[in-house]
Amino acid sequence: MTLDDYNTHCARLPAASRVIQWGGSHVWKVGAGTSQTGKVFAVAGWSDDEALAVTFKCSDIVFEVLRDAPGCRPAPYLASRGMLWIQRTSPDSVSDDELQTHLSESWRLAALGLTKKRRAALGLA
Repeated sequence: MTLDDYNTHCARLPAASRVIQWGGSHVWKVGAGTSQTGKVFAVAGWSDDEALAVTFKCSDIVFEVLRDAPGCRPAPYLASRGMLWIQRTSPDSVSDDELQTHLSESWRLAALGLTKKRRAALGLA
């Protein structure tokens, strides 16, 4: 997956917005607005070998399946704090199509973290 593919997919998700932060990473959030910070659902940057690394929120089951899969690892900093986030560093176990599915699910999980009032205001209720 290229950075353009990643950004295009995330931009299609409702109420999603991108910021560049954390050392030039492309960070996607749901529900961010002028007075709202939103919930992060995806982060893309470069791994040590200059390949695009994509980090996403996931369920308990997906985390257990992917944590030791080739080309995946528990997300640095996030997983060590008990959060269920995976980082895909290569397509060895997760294809680009599967990654898009994981990104969409990550968006859904993050959106559930918004208040009911905020979800309703965004048309996500």
